[in-house]
Amino acid sequence: MRKTPDAVMLFAAGLGTRMGALTANRPKPLIKVAGTALLDHALAQVRSAGVARAVVNTHYHAAQIAEHLKGQSNIQISLEKDDILETGGGLRAALPLLGGGPVYTLNTDAVWTGANPLAALAEAWDSARMDALLLLAPPAQIKGFRGAGDFTLGNDGRIARAHGGPGLAYLGAQIIVPKGIEGITETAFSLNLLWDQMIAEGRAFGVLHKGGWCDVGRPEGIAEAEALLRGEDVS
Repeated sequence: MRKTPDAVMLFAAGLGTRMGALTANRPKPLIKVAGTALLDHALAQVRSAGVARAVVNTHYHAAQIAEHLKGQSNIQISLEKDDILETGGGLRAALPLLGGGPVYTLNTDAVWTGANPLAALAEAWDSARMDALLLLAPPAQIKGFRGAGDFTLGNDGRIARAHGGPGLAYLGAQIIVPKGIEGITETAFSLNLLWDQMIAEGRAFGVLHKGGWCDVGRPEGIAEAEALLRGEDVS
């Protein structure tokens, strides 16, 4: 098994309903921010980190994403033809393309500044202690995040659930060993099921992002993300 991932799962199958009319006839990953599709912003992080292979899951307007990626090397598509499988089910379906061992996963509805998220995860990854390593940030540091935070981070780097109190936001980037995923009976399920088990076993960790991040899950997130990329204060 690999100690450091050489493959990344890019989540791109969602309906994008929060984007309203912008996703009526196209998938959210192809919405442009600063002239570049969100999916391409994510792929730029993948290439900058030197990750060898990428798998993109698709469902909503899948043909548009396939056409967009046509001719690009080292990218494969995991088509969720009948139903959206959510993050956990989507990762499980893509495992034959991703291979064994730990993998990166990266959401495609955000933009980044500062340290490369995948490179930062690789630097902090310790396969002897970890089954999951999540990239986190304080809500005040990032744009477009709504909520009090997902996790707390201990002095030893382990994460716990924030349970509605002040916490750190998960930035949609991680390394995970998908052990136990085949035993989950649901067809569609969230990776939260794996995280909770790994937290209980003391094998779920976090690392803080050194840079900016903006969620582009709603229409107003486009302008916020473009301002972030220009280096403007959009708080």
